[in-house]
Formats: sequence, C-alpha cells, structure tokens
Amino acid sequence: MLSVTAVGSYLAIGSVSGFFAGLLGIGGGIILVPALLVAFGAADFPPSVIFQAALGTSMATILFTALSSLRSHHRHGGVMLPVVLNFTPGVLAGTALGTFIARHVPTAGLTAFFALFLIAVAVQLGLGIRPKPGRMLPGRAGQGLAGLVIGVVSALAAVGGGAMTVPFLTWCNCPIRKAIGTAAAVGFPIALGGTLGYIVNGWDVAALPAGSLGFVYLPALLWTVLAGVMTAPFGARAAHVLPALVLRRVFAVLLLLVAAKMLANLM
Repeated sequence: MLSVTAVGSYLAIGSVSGFFAGLLGIGGGIILVPALLVAFGAADFPPSVIFQAALGTSMATILFTALSSLRSHHRHGGVMLPVVLNFTPGVLAGTALGTFIARHVPTAGLTAFFALFLIAVAVQLGLGIRPKPGRMLPGRAGQGLAGLVIGVVSALAAVGGGAMTVPFLTWCNCPIRKAIGTAAAVGFPIALGGTLGYIVNGWDVAALPAGSLGFVYLPALLWTVLAGVMTAPFGARAAHVLPALVLRRVFAVLLLLVAAKMLANLM
C-alpha cells in the first residue's frame, strides 16, 4: 500500500514531466528518470535494480503519452506514415537490444550514459542546434538502420526518441512540422518495444519490489500517467504564449544541473 507521500510524489513527477513534455515537445523521460530515481531511493528500492526500474517505468509512461501525441499529430496531417512503417522494424529491434543491454550493464554505467545523454540534449536545446537539411531520406534499409540506432539509445535513456528522430528527419530535408509529427508517431513503437523489453528482462529479477511488472513499477506508472495526461495540455498552451527561446534555455540549464548531480553521485 502506497503512502500518501509516495502518491503525492508520483503525482508531482507526472505533473511536471507532462507539462514540460507539452511545453517543449521533449519526451517526459528526461524528467521522469531522474525524478523516479529520487522517489525510488526514498522508497528504499534495492540499488541493484533502482535505475532499471526508473527506466522501465518511464518508458511505460511514455507509451501512453506517445499514443496521445500520435493521434493529435495524425489529425493535423503531420505524420509521414511510410516513414513510420520503415522505421518501425529497426526501432523494435533496437529497443529489444537496448533493454537487454540495460539489464546487464551496471547501474553506474547506465547513470553515466543517461547523464551524458542529458548533456547532449541540453546543448542542443540551449544553443538551438539543428542539423541543416543537406540530403533526402535514405531508402527503406537506411531508414530501418536509423530506427535501430534510435531504438537502442531511446531504450537505454528511456525517452521517446524525438530528440534524435526530429534532427535526423530535418537533416534529410523533411519539413519541420512533418518531422515533429512523424517523430511523435515513431515514439509509440519505441515506447511499446521498450516497455515490453523492460518487462521481459526484469520478469525474473527477485530484488524488485511488490507491484512490479518486470522493471515497470505499476503504482508509479498509474499516478504519473494520470497526472501527466492532465498537465500536458497546459504545457502545450503555454508554449504558444511564453518565449520559446527563453524556455528552451531555462530547460537546458535544468538538464545540465540534473546531469551534473547524477555524475557527482558516481564520484
């Protein structure tokens, strides 16, 4: 039975991640994973599984938010369905490989990888770095390979993949609106494959607490999804009012602080 404090912490985590996901169009995993690490630490999760549980629970949360985003972008004609279909086999293979790696890599290694990923995203956001369109989309095999790479990294970082999919598609001369909509659609198979992978790879791990489905901690999933679904629309509305450049830079600083704290904990 969860305490009132635990429920409140999961609601707060879901609210913040949902708001920023709607505000900046970035997968909530960037906020969810560090926040869940703190919450799971307070709940005395075994150190040997705490990071994998945070990754798995975050990926399962993204499964719901990605589906909602996919439907919204599809209604506005922003999804390139052939590209999504070409990416999907590689994405599913990549998430399977990524979740397998996550089970067998020590927690310190996963922490370092995620911190470096946060720094990369922060630099991209803060400096407004976007690859210049210089070519067209590769063929089906090339798109599948891109999906494989994006799937592996997304599974290891428990993110929806938009931070990599959008730059790749814009580099391939896709219109930005189409790139964002397609990245949102690709986020669903990433989250689906990643969630299933974390469930399967954590299925027989005895150290996980009660209420876990593999590496997915169901009580946290329930409350974070509930709060995130409610706050994401407010973030989307705020994105049309507040200065986007200032918001991106503030969020970039937040990511750098989180990454610095995670790296400091390793020393």
